Amino acid sequence: MFEQTFKNIDDILHKDAGCGSELDYVEQTSWILFLKYLDDLEKDRATAAELTGKTYTPIIDKDYQWTVWAMPKKKKAGSELVELDHHNALTGDDLTDFVNNKLFPYLKKFKLSAESADTIEYKIGEIFSELKNRIQSGYNLREVINRIDELRFRTHAEKHEMSHLYEDKIKNMGNAGRNGGEYYTPRPLITTIVKVVAPKIGDKIYDGAVGSAGFLCEAFDYLKNSKSLSTKETEILQKRTFYGKEKKSLAYIIGIMNMILHGVEAPNIIHTNTLAENLADIQEKDRYDVVLANPPFGGKERAEVQQNFPIKTGETASLFLQHFIKILKAGGKAGIVIKNTFLSNTDNATVAIRKTLLENCNLHTILDLPSGTFTGAGVKTVVLFFEKGKPTQKIWYYQLNLDRNLGKTNPLNENDLAEFVTLQKTFANSDNSWTLSVAELAEATNGTFDLSVKNPNKKEVVRLRSPHEILQEMKMLDEESAEILATIKNLI
Repeated sequence: MFEQTFKNIDDILHKDAGCGSELDYVEQTSWILFLKYLDDLEKDRATAAELTGKTYTPIIDKDYQWTVWAMPKKKKAGSELVELDHHNALTGDDLTDFVNNKLFPYLKKFKLSAESADTIEYKIGEIFSELKNRIQSGYNLREVINRIDELRFRTHAEKHEMSHLYEDKIKNMGNAGRNGGEYYTPRPLITTIVKVVAPKIGDKIYDGAVGSAGFLCEAFDYLKNSKSLSTKETEILQKRTFYGKEKKSLAYIIGIMNMILHGVEAPNIIHTNTLAENLADIQEKDRYDVVLANPPFGGKERAEVQQNFPIKTGETASLFLQHFIKILKAGGKAGIVIKNTFLSNTDNATVAIRKTLLENCNLHTILDLPSGTFTGAGVKTVVLFFEKGKPTQKIWYYQLNLDRNLGKTNPLNENDLAEFVTLQKTFANSDNSWTLSVAELAEATNGTFDLSVKNPNKKEVVRLRSPHEILQEMKMLDEESAEILATIKNLI
């Protein structure tokens, strides 16, 4: 039922002049979904208070509650069932006027009145400060509200199903292009990274390029299912475990919504540009035990942002990597997805960052991923696994070789990575895995620390790229060129 409801909502939004793409569909579905979720949360809290003889004070004032403005209901004639009270339900211009001029301004104020940033009240204020209603037709908005009211968030099973469907929507948004893919990392890859990093309850887990919060959601599921949790451990998971930062408004909204649907009531995600923070200002209290992230591919940063880093470079991912190394606690662990060119680029900045990584951290594992892992992105990526505090002596490589091409209709799955997870536990060598000594590497590469993936167990087979792959790469290079030109234009 949930799946059909989402499809119906997309069909309605497709007809609306204010929603032009899958990204808009997800954004607009998200804020309405959030208010329905909030209504169900308030009902659950009121019931819990009643059982203990306490009085529950609602978060939302009566005039702005879902059951008043969105779905006022009355009993059906001659029946105990209830239906929409069409006489009192707003629609058309009345509905859009109320939403745009009363509801959104009211909800924005929560950001100022909330006790602290880790409350649901603060998240309400933050969410509604970041977005606006794009649904132009009040009749379309009424239809969407009616559909979303069919959804329930009361039981664990309902929330679980909803979170999976929401993930699918984010994945589809990525497949739809227009940079949507940067918000979505394939779930099987995230699951594998979390397994290898193996966080534990009590760790502070951080993603500074949070996107749709896939890493934090998966880490939450991993820890929640790791053992039977005490009340105290549940509270630690809810309030003092997961932290994220996100620059873009849409990704920020999606990330918060995704975490809420997975069961984290008031996610500690901040809407900010992570790279605007000067590395010199990071103190011990700011550090984390675990970093899990997939920083944006191919981004370029302006000169003033680069000033925050000891090693200056315009490459976004390289700046993020410096940030992650600095913000990890001694003994802290990381799993970071990055373009494979980071391993071999010979520019001064990349060489210096590789050297910093190897000197300050134990880069124990590099997972080499095949083309097509990121649908539509057209880039080759690797995952760096490291621990801070000791220099790297040996690196264990694993090259994921599949007997099929990855793509939209044939995505990466968890089984593809099962051998990697097994072999990584003991750093075992195989046809797909091998170990390199950093001392030998430094000598062989004249101090550039070229970490390129060169499988000594396999002869290089020259494979001609398909026309599709060539076109994908051309498209990616065009997009990167456009970004660079836009950056130069801004600097002039």
